[in-house]
Amino acid sequence: MDKRALYKEIWRQLSADKSLVILAGPRQAGKTTFAREIAAKDFSDTVYFNWDLPKDKRRIIEDPVFFSKEPRASASSRPLVILDEIHKYRDWKNYLKGIYDQFAGEYQFLVTGSGRLEFSRKAGDSLAGRFLKFHIFPFTLAELSARRKTLRDFMDHPLAGFDDSAAKETALAFGSLWEFSGFPEPFMKARKNFWSTWSTAYGHQIVRDDLRTLADIRNLDVVETLFALVPSRVGSPLSMNNLAGDLQVAFETVKNWLLLFDSFYLTFRLSPWTAKISRSILKEKKIYLFNFPVIEDEPARFENLAALEFLRAVETWNDQGLGKFSLHYLRNKDKQEVDFLLAEGNRPFLLIETKLSDETPATNLRAFQNFLNIPAVQLIKKEGVNKIYKNGKNDILVVTAHRWLSALP
Repeated sequence: MDKRALYKEIWRQLSADKSLVILAGPRQAGKTTFAREIAAKDFSDTVYFNWDLPKDKRRIIEDPVFFSKEPRASASSRPLVILDEIHKYRDWKNYLKGIYDQFAGEYQFLVTGSGRLEFSRKAGDSLAGRFLKFHIFPFTLAELSARRKTLRDFMDHPLAGFDDSAAKETALAFGSLWEFSGFPEPFMKARKNFWSTWSTAYGHQIVRDDLRTLADIRNLDVVETLFALVPSRVGSPLSMNNLAGDLQVAFETVKNWLLLFDSFYLTFRLSPWTAKISRSILKEKKIYLFNFPVIEDEPARFENLAALEFLRAVETWNDQGLGKFSLHYLRNKDKQEVDFLLAEGNRPFLLIETKLSDETPATNLRAFQNFLNIPAVQLIKKEGVNKIYKNGKNDILVVTAHRWLSALP
């Protein structure tokens, strides 16, 4: 089974429409491997460039259009030029503009980058009109099980039944994600001691290398302390005032550091859904981690795993141009909360709550469902559960999480 088939579908769609495609995502999520697989399967001619290789760095400095000198399999071929880590080149945005304008008709360009590229692109010229972008994520259940529904089927029938024959397979995938995350290297090695060593190095590398270099951060020890505090804040509205007090730094400093964590794919945050919700909170976001096994609290880790599954789904739907989808949570000033809300445009279409083992629909889930009048799902970690409960005119599905998430489009 090709675990990256979903992203290859998106690549083929976008590359048919544009000669310059940017692939963004967390460090070590598999971008370079993905690019090489695309090249091997779909192109007879490929030029691979990596800024981190001294010989490649010399090539681009000495001859910015070095790729045009490479021999081709045939005069009519259209080579793929893979530019890996090009965002470390000081003038990379103007460089991409130049080669696109000159060679868009002759070459296909795939630019891969982690948070640095994403952050730099937001900070300056956006290369508007010259590229399309999509995201690649660590492995998720839907990728690993190959049971994805179509988006239309999912939206029309989110509470539909599931094939029990795949339950063993999806349970094993869930267990591996739970222990090792979906980052390919620790996931494939499946050893807790390796994940522990990898996890420590991963966070340290991004903070000490990427953040320090690009954002000119000097208080790296305090930044690392902030990042170490994040796992204990997962699943609850995040108070930046409290964090600023704990770290004895200014509110704006914490705000900017958290934005950097998001930009470099260390964390992601969800905004509350406020439309037509009485006494809803307006500002406080909830924070989650891409490397969620660092979370010791089991309910919070379970919620984070589900959050990442939904983030992957929403981003890929948007990347494919299927709509304008968003992921939120619900909470009012009376502290009634539901973990997730999926929306298309300004229309919510599904509520999701996570519980470790409670098979009874949560009171808050019932209350918000009655108000919004949309389907609802309660995902639980407990095995062997698939029940429908009536809630007035609506239904609530309570189901073992891996069975339902593995079919997410």
